[in-house]
Amino acid sequence: MMSLEHGPPIEANLARATVSRGIYIGPVLVLVFGALRGWDGAWSAALGVLVVVANILLAGVILSVSLRISLQAYHAAALIGFFLRLGLFVGAVYLIAGVVEVDRMAFGISAVIAYVVMLWWEAVSISRGKEPSWRR
Repeated sequence: MMSLEHGPPIEANLARATVSRGIYIGPVLVLVFGALRGWDGAWSAALGVLVVVANILLAGVILSVSLRISLQAYHAAALIGFFLRLGLFVGAVYLIAGVVEVDRMAFGISAVIAYVVMLWWEAVSISRGKEPSWRR
């Protein structure tokens, strides 16, 4: 079993770079849902973006830690971690919707839009050769 103990935690750094796009996406979603659905829509949209940011950061940590163990652990974490994070995401959404009064439409739509836009933006940035500082 080969261990990869050296080098920067690239996956965690990539996750941080991806969620840094939330600085631009989050306020736009909050403003849009605030204008369309009022205060409940605004803070529900912010909560949706926050759940997505936490999910992406968790993915980066899981992959970075598992790669330091072994390549096999990394592959297992990529597959099992996806289902684990999906379950945690769904659980968090149900918990939040059950405990706190949220605008479910604003919460759900903002989470989906934030996820898609952050991942798309990062993929386009990398494919155009605008490598973040962690790759240099």
